[in-house]
Amino acid sequence: MSFQDDNIQQNEDSIREEQTPQPAAAPPKRKRSYRAYDYGLLILTVFMVGLGLVFLYSTSSYTATQKFGNAAYFLKRQASFAIIGVIAMVVISGIDYRLYIEKLRFFSVRPIYGLYALCLLLQALVLVVGEDIYGAKRWIEIPKIGSFQPSEMTKICVIIFSAFICYTAPKKLNRFTGFLRVAAYMAPLILLVAKEDLSTGVVMTGTFVMICFITSRRWAYFIVSGLAGVGAMAAYIFLGESFRSSRISGWLDIDSPNAGFQIRRALYAISSGGLTGKGLGESSMKLGYVPESHNDMIFSIICEELGIVGAICIIFLFVLLIWRIYTVAYNAPDLFGSLICVGVMAHITIQVVMNIAVVTNSIPATGIALPFISYGGTSLVLLLCEIGMVLSVSYHIKNVD
Repeated sequence: MSFQDDNIQQNEDSIREEQTPQPAAAPPKRKRSYRAYDYGLLILTVFMVGLGLVFLYSTSSYTATQKFGNAAYFLKRQASFAIIGVIAMVVISGIDYRLYIEKLRFFSVRPIYGLYALCLLLQALVLVVGEDIYGAKRWIEIPKIGSFQPSEMTKICVIIFSAFICYTAPKKLNRFTGFLRVAAYMAPLILLVAKEDLSTGVVMTGTFVMICFITSRRWAYFIVSGLAGVGAMAAYIFLGESFRSSRISGWLDIDSPNAGFQIRRALYAISSGGLTGKGLGESSMKLGYVPESHNDMIFSIICEELGIVGAICIIFLFVLLIWRIYTVAYNAPDLFGSLICVGVMAHITIQVVMNIAVVTNSIPATGIALPFISYGGTSLVLLLCEIGMVLSVSYHIKNVD
C-alpha cells in the first residue's frame, strides 16, 4: 500500500470516529446553599436553663419552705419564666434581625427608636413608683404577675442601639468624636440605671464600649476613656451613698463584723466544698447562713455541693456558650448582625465574670446575677430573647456546599 493509500485510510478512520456518537458530558454539580441556624447554640442554651433550674431548687428549697411553706416555690416561678423565655427565644430567632432598624411602612420610624423611648420612660418611672428593696428602686410591681426589672430590657436596648449607630457610620468610630456620639445616646439610659443599680450600669457600659471597640480600628482613646470612667465611678462611690463605700471597706477587711458578712459566708461555702463537693443538695451553708443563696450567691453553693470540679464545669459551659456566639458573630452576613452578637457576648461575659469575682471576693460586693442560673424571671426571659437575636443572625448566614 502506498503512502497516498495510507492517508486515505486515515481520513476514513477519522470521519468514522467523528460520526460515532460520543457519551454526553456529565452536567456540572449544582451548588447548594442552606441556612446555618445554630442548633448547637439552641441546645446548649436550653441545657443551661435546665441546669439552672436544678441548681435553683437545690439552693432555694430551704428558704422557700421557711418563707412560703413550699420547697418548690422558687422553682415553679422560675420554670414558668423559663418556658416563656424559651418560647420568646424561638419566636425571635425567626424574626429578621434587620427589621429592628428598618423604617416601618406606615409610621416611617425605626422600631429601635420606640424601644429606646420605652426604656427611657421605664427607667424614669421606676425611680418614681419603683418598689424599694434593700434600699434601691429597681423593680416595678405588676399586679398578679410579680416584679418587673426594667434594666434588663434596657440591656437589650443598649445592645441593639449601639450596634445600629456603629453600623450606620463605622468609620466615625476611628475617631474619639465618633465614640462620644455613641456614648451620648447611651448616657441617659446608663445614668438612670446606675443611680439605683451601679453594677448593672457597669455591665451596660462595658457592653456598648465593646461594640464600639470591635467597630473601631483605633484603640488608644479607649484607654483614656476607661481611666476617666474608673475615676468617675470612684467619685460616685465615695461621694454618693454611704452603703457603696462601706462595700469597699468590707472588701478590704473581710473580717469586719457587718460589711464582710455575706462574702465571708460565701467563702466558707466554697472552701468547705473541696475538690468534688458534698453532693448535690447536701449544702449546709444554704440553710440560712449565706444570704441570697439562690440569687447572687448561688455560685458559692454550687462550689460547696459540686466542688472545684463542678465549678470548672459550669465555667466551661459559659465559655462554650460564648464561643458559639463568637462563631455566629464571625460569620454574620453584615456588620449589624455581627455587632448584635458582640453585644450579647459582652453582656454575658461581663456579668459572669463580675458574679464569680464578687463571690470569690476578687472585687467589692455588688448585686449581680449569674446568667441562666440565678433566680430572676425578668433576667432569664430577656437573656433568652438576646440568644434569640443571635439565632436570628445565624439563620441568615448562608453556607454553600
